[in-house]
Amino acid sequence: MTKTITPEEAMDRLSTVAEIAFVDLREAGPFSEGHPLFAAPCPWSGFETAITHLVPRRTTPVLLIDGGDGIAQQAAEALNGMGYPEVATVGGGAPAWAAAGFTLFKGVHVPSKTLGELAEEVLHPSALPPATLAEWLADGRDFLFYDCRPASEHRTMTVPGAGWMPNGELPHRLDMLPPGVPIVVTCAGRTRGIVGAATLGLVAPDRPVHWLEDGTQGWRLAGFELSFGNAPADLPRLDDTSAARTRARADDFMTAQGIPLATAADVASMQDDPGRTTFLFDVRDPADTASARLPGFAPAPVVTLVQATDTLMAVRRARVVLADDLGLRGAVAAWWLRALGHDAHVALVSDDLRAIAPVKTPVPNVDPLPRIGAKAALSDVAQGRARFIDVRSSSDHAAGHVAGALWSIRPHLSRIPATPSRIYLIGDDTPRADLAGRTLHHLGRSGTMIVEGGMPALKAAGATIDRCPPMQLAQACDVTSFAHGRHEGNAEASRQYLAWEKGLVGQLGQVERAAFRL
Repeated sequence: MTKTITPEEAMDRLSTVAEIAFVDLREAGPFSEGHPLFAAPCPWSGFETAITHLVPRRTTPVLLIDGGDGIAQQAAEALNGMGYPEVATVGGGAPAWAAAGFTLFKGVHVPSKTLGELAEEVLHPSALPPATLAEWLADGRDFLFYDCRPASEHRTMTVPGAGWMPNGELPHRLDMLPPGVPIVVTCAGRTRGIVGAATLGLVAPDRPVHWLEDGTQGWRLAGFELSFGNAPADLPRLDDTSAARTRARADDFMTAQGIPLATAADVASMQDDPGRTTFLFDVRDPADTASARLPGFAPAPVVTLVQATDTLMAVRRARVVLADDLGLRGAVAAWWLRALGHDAHVALVSDDLRAIAPVKTPVPNVDPLPRIGAKAALSDVAQGRARFIDVRSSSDHAAGHVAGALWSIRPHLSRIPATPSRIYLIGDDTPRADLAGRTLHHLGRSGTMIVEGGMPALKAAGATIDRCPPMQLAQACDVTSFAHGRHEGNAEASRQYLAWEKGLVGQLGQVERAAFRL
């Protein structure tokens, strides 16, 4: 059953000690312009397939919020059909949330970023101004300098001279690095730099470590140039002696911080507990998991898990088990997740752990729509009997679409012209088209079909392909719009973004502040 509750009632539910999933159904653009702090993004365009991973236990209470457009009710009906019995919607959506006096936080990954700012206030990791780093580099000072983001971001752009060592891997591989040499870490802004430096300060307090103040954006705003197209070097491999020291450091850290170590039997027991949600993540570097996978654990390197926790799990106060070979990567990730209010454990990789089966998630209630061949679809559209609607991403549409095709997204399908009545959807390799078609059928557009093979089939069938500039952000609601362009040299967007990060803590209400355990 579904119940509509007020924002005040929703805030009361979020402040309890029990598990609850809070899900925002809006697309990336509107979500980034303002959402409740702990609302996890799960856009309506791909809702039924994404929600099963964000909320894997069907008896978890689920709270849905939308833009005040009624989509929450549609999502609630979908959840009920998938076997989720306890679903509530916030009446009036995000506008009502703001009208009740609660903050709508701009940006993405806000819980993790707020935690980073709180860590900066509480733990005081040493910040290095860009001008000072420039002096160190010019003087040839002896220090280690690492970009602590994922390899893909380092490859795009970084500060000249920075190597690559993502968060989690630096403490794990610390004993492979020259002893006593100061370490500087950088990210694109503030959070991962703060987290990286604070983590090393907790694990190895005798090691001097700094974070580059405001990261690559601060570096560029200070008038310095960035390096583009960087090839990340392979991470140093641990020898037996270093591995033993890392393992010992993990035990010391977990003991000091009260982080529990779980056996495979413990994990199996957690999975069998019907009253708790248990997420299983493998926090090792992808290079370490390639030949020794854990089938029951979703890959989630530390740098991603800590930075973007809300995209991996939507359940507040969930139980989380973090698999690692030596334990230190899992331990530092657990420390940050516990600070976010989760019940985090570490499990060491073993044959017994490999035998853990994946969590059985609810089956998405997505009935496939009828298909039509590309040639037949092109013929019908040419004769005015049907219309092409492109439901791929707005960026894919701009890069190349069938001439005359309209771009749309699931929340906007009611805006499609009434004639012609027959609609042929152009999708991608995700269920987006089937989900869009399902919504169109609910809107009475029973003549909706999906083009078999999508764009490749249409191109092969002789379709004329048009291209267009990227859509305006107001139209392309699937693109994060807040501080858009900061990584493309938009200085004003960078200033806006950095000011936003620094102001997050000041926006916290009493209930929101109490949710962090730092």
